[in-house]
Amino acid sequence: MTYCVGIEVDQGLVFAADTRTSASFDDVRVHRKMHTFEFPGERVFVLLSAGNLATTQLTISKLQSDVDDGAPRNLRSFRHLYQVAEYVGEVLVSSQARIGNDPQHSGVSVQSTLILGGQIAGERPGLYMIYPLGNCIAASPETPYLQIGESKYGKPILDRILRPETSLENAARCALVSLDSTIRSNLSVGMPIDLALLRNGDLKLTQQMRLEGDTPLYAEIHDSWSQKLEAAVHSLPRFPWEPARAEDAEPSSAPRHAPPRNTATRRDPGDMQGQQ
Repeated sequence: MTYCVGIEVDQGLVFAADTRTSASFDDVRVHRKMHTFEFPGERVFVLLSAGNLATTQLTISKLQSDVDDGAPRNLRSFRHLYQVAEYVGEVLVSSQARIGNDPQHSGVSVQSTLILGGQIAGERPGLYMIYPLGNCIAASPETPYLQIGESKYGKPILDRILRPETSLENAARCALVSLDSTIRSNLSVGMPIDLALLRNGDLKLTQQMRLEGDTPLYAEIHDSWSQKLEAAVHSLPRFPWEPARAEDAEPSSAPRHAPPRNTATRRDPGDMQGQQ
């Protein structure tokens, strides 16, 4: 199984993907599911993949060879990102047909789903999901993220936190927590995690990293999220039948005894200014 997420906010795009693939219950492997195509100063694209690995690899190879060979239609020949999404969809459909005709894939699903994100000079960044049939949809301000693979475990934080005005770094933290929640709940999604940030206008990947389970940054996010989530649950309102917590107790309403009066010396009220 797989889990990949792409996020679009005003400041740019965030991409995150696990790397676990399984041929069977006892054959677990690691393969990259994040693929980048950078042409600095001109355009940059990131592809996240879920589905048949052979189909994905053939699709990526075809996209790269079209660029290298200077084919009439390639990643550098389109003026708009939606045209790139349509082209990638066509390559995906062709790759599925080719893999499906191979007798060794008989009875095996050869379908793949992709997330394409990037920016072309002169227009803002964009994010598209490309389905096995080659059609695509774009992220929207109402739903500024796209997921493929095992998406249900990592969805709640995205729905609660992400807005177009969310900062790029906070969007990246949401992506990592979303992956962490999925990895915790589903053994078919696993480390390491690939993370990439594309800031609006950079026309190249702003940051890119691979996070292992013992990477200090990931370990701190994992531990901090778990601890604060547990603390948040403990702080929720109590049920009517539960005893009140000490911290919920009302301040005592009993009258406080007035301090004893010092009658030995009378001081002018002006002498008390500035004292606490």
